[in-house]
Amino acid sequence: MNWTKNELVAYILLYAANSDFSESNDERNIIISKVDMNQFQRIHKEFENDNDYQSIQKIINGIEAHNYSKDDISELMVDLKTMFFADGEFDTQEQSMFLLLKKILTR
Repeated sequence: MNWTKNELVAYILLYAANSDFSESNDERNIIISKVDMNQFQRIHKEFENDNDYQSIQKIINGIEAHNYSKDDISELMVDLKTMFFADGEFDTQEQSMFLLLKKILTR
């Protein structure tokens, strides 16, 4: 896995967007604002081939590989909140996913 930091963020946001098993156009647009369309399509294809365990491992390994600082994590948490509120709701599934990602990212 040789992702840039932006590609990792896109993968994490894609993981978050799918917490309710669907991606809205608004959510896709947020992700595409982080990477170009080709990168998005490549990351999306990889995401679709990964199971939940593989996704979490990739997120953990990516955070470690890029030596995320507390500031980087804080910025990522803001991006996640933006993602979760993209459809105007922050439902129970999304809240659970946010807490899971927060735990993973701040370990």
